[in-house]
Amino acid sequence: MQPQIVLLKEGTDSSQGKPQLVSNINACQSIVDAVRTTLGPRGMDKLIVDARGKATISNDGATIMKLLEIIHPAAKTLVDIAKSQDAEVGDGTTSVVLLAGEFLKQVKPFVEEGVHPRVIIKAIRKALQLCMEKINEMAVQIVEQSKDQQRALLEKCAATAMSSKLIHQQKDFFSRIVVDAVLSLDELLPLNMIGIKKVTGGSLEESQLVSGVAFKKTFSYAGFEMAPKSYDNCKIALLNIELELKAERDNAEIRVDNVKEYQKVVDAEWQILYNKLAKIHESGANVVLSKLPIGDVATQYFADRDIFCAGRVPEEDLKRTMKACGGAVMTTANDIKPNVLGLCEHFEERQVGGERFNLFQGCPNAKTSTLILRGGAEQFLEETERSLHDAIMIVRRTIKHDSVVAGGGAIEMELSKLLRDYSRTIAGKEQLLIAAIAKGLEIIPRQLCDNAGFDATNILNKLRQKHAQGGQWFGVDINKEDISDNYEQCVWEPSIIKINALTAAAEAACMILSVDETIKSPKAGEPPMAGGGMGMGRGMGRPM
Repeated sequence: MQPQIVLLKEGTDSSQGKPQLVSNINACQSIVDAVRTTLGPRGMDKLIVDARGKATISNDGATIMKLLEIIHPAAKTLVDIAKSQDAEVGDGTTSVVLLAGEFLKQVKPFVEEGVHPRVIIKAIRKALQLCMEKINEMAVQIVEQSKDQQRALLEKCAATAMSSKLIHQQKDFFSRIVVDAVLSLDELLPLNMIGIKKVTGGSLEESQLVSGVAFKKTFSYAGFEMAPKSYDNCKIALLNIELELKAERDNAEIRVDNVKEYQKVVDAEWQILYNKLAKIHESGANVVLSKLPIGDVATQYFADRDIFCAGRVPEEDLKRTMKACGGAVMTTANDIKPNVLGLCEHFEERQVGGERFNLFQGCPNAKTSTLILRGGAEQFLEETERSLHDAIMIVRRTIKHDSVVAGGGAIEMELSKLLRDYSRTIAGKEQLLIAAIAKGLEIIPRQLCDNAGFDATNILNKLRQKHAQGGQWFGVDINKEDISDNYEQCVWEPSIIKINALTAAAEAACMILSVDETIKSPKAGEPPMAGGGMGMGRGMGRPM
């Protein structure tokens, strides 16, 4: 009898070997099934209710993955690639997850037959390299054209990004807005310079783009309504000062022996406040925005002198105003010179739905814009915001990397054909593996067909035939239930999406394949599991 060796803490779950790999692949499969149906113009949306009971309706792969709160360690890699795609390119999050899942699904039989994972990983890397070369070779460069042509192209890319979202009926309307918003930014195209404000009520068509800054009317005190509501050529003071009497909570003790002394203390406080106000008034500002509250005394003081003021402005709005109108955020009232004041041609307060908005328009160095979205339900507005975020990211990417490929499964079919042809020219196990990956790439057009309710096998056969004859831009045409040349149909996507998606998917697949053992330490405070520490009498590493 050999004594049993206890190596790991009791209750530690370790599983290894081939069954572990297969169970990881299965876990990834079930994640793919969760987002599979959201792909494409005919994709469905998911309604996710979180622990607090907040319902989110979304079509954005990354949003869904974030909300699912997945705990399976291997399957988390899929969530990560969806997030990275969202951060890097903004769109194509669903396709990334689909591709990674499909690569794994195609190589699963080889794993089960005992092909070493390293061989498979090598084949995936090789296939990826071939795909990259092919995409870069096929991508159509957009040479510097006139503004109108560039604009039309950007609008088409934005429309493609929106065609799979809830707002696809209004995609022409929104793609114009998005392109306007992005083109108003400076060279670096910073995302946070496009503000998105949501106002419930009204129809989607009432959404507007303010070239400048808009934010909700902040909490206000008495005397606010007396302040004028619109200015031309106004100067804006941006402050970070509290303009109100402080309730003194210090433990200081002052002994006063008569009322006059006490009055002096009180007067001093008021005097400090009035000095600040006078200084702001002298600086010639017409609009005072502050991050901290502006009290009622101050509000009335400003109203008497025809100055508009708003306190408790959110920091990002204040920063955006600073970027748009120039000026600087001051933390003291002592040194307000003309050069720290912002300028703008027109300021007004306008009613939008049930909210009042302060609009700054005609800013001299306006490198910022604000979208005011209108719509019926709150969830709907949130989903619109996410869709516009995708479209804005796409337009930014297209401006930076000006090459496009055809969408709608066209590029995937072409790569699939390339890999299939290549696999026939090599010997050994890699031949089968690269053919399997070629088959995996077909998941995108196939899923597009499935989601739209077409006969996928039939359409894929037509596509394979077309690509074999050299029609490299042929993809699924959702509207005609057939195939068409998607390049001519203007279904375009920046090639960076596809490059990023394929790279991320291949890397995730390789990573999951290279894991052969999972050791899970028990959570602190849990009693060790019964049954020899393995719990529920499972065999080593067999999936549940």
